[in-house]
Amino acid sequence: MNIYVETNFILELVFEQEQCAICEKILGFCEAQKANLIIPTYSLAEPHKKLIRQAKERRKLQQSLDQELRELSRTKSYKNRLYSIENIKSLIVQSSQDASERFVKYREYILKIAEIIPLNANILLKAVSAEENYDLSPQDALVYVSVLKHLQNNKPDQACFLNRNSKDFKTPDIIDELKSLNCRLITQFNDGYDFLISS
Repeated sequence: MNIYVETNFILELVFEQEQCAICEKILGFCEAQKANLIIPTYSLAEPHKKLIRQAKERRKLQQSLDQELRELSRTKSYKNRLYSIENIKSLIVQSSQDASERFVKYREYILKIAEIIPLNANILLKAVSAEENYDLSPQDALVYVSVLKHLQNNKPDQACFLNRNSKDFKTPDIIDELKSLNCRLITQFNDGYDFLISS
């Protein structure tokens, strides 16, 4: 079975979100060669961009907090109450560092066990049409066309496309197109894992 994942799968792991443990199980399932993990190139690059943007935003927030804390520390009645705010400031900085480290760890792991769909001129051209035909963002169009092209070229007996982007990908046209290629769209990672172990 082919398991296609996209950017949100990586973000779930990197930011330790609600379904992170299930995503870990899916990785383990694929590492044990019970299924083939497949991911578009773009979905490995996009989280890095988000991490860089988030780190910049958090640095700005930290600088603003530093400035406000300096001002508050001049007020005698607030001086002793600033400790908890210092902890929040430290947490903001640490969270960005931790997420970056997890990204590097998971990227290395995924590169070892997954097949990466290369981004080529054909996919870039088809993505433009997909933006219009399915009303997808440029990023989602690149991901969708990558998955679609891989399905068309490899024709698996059974496949699923796991993501948490239901508002964009969960349309009748996309569901039908994937279904015609023996691929099921699943918009919750825990539902995807249930599908894997029951197949």
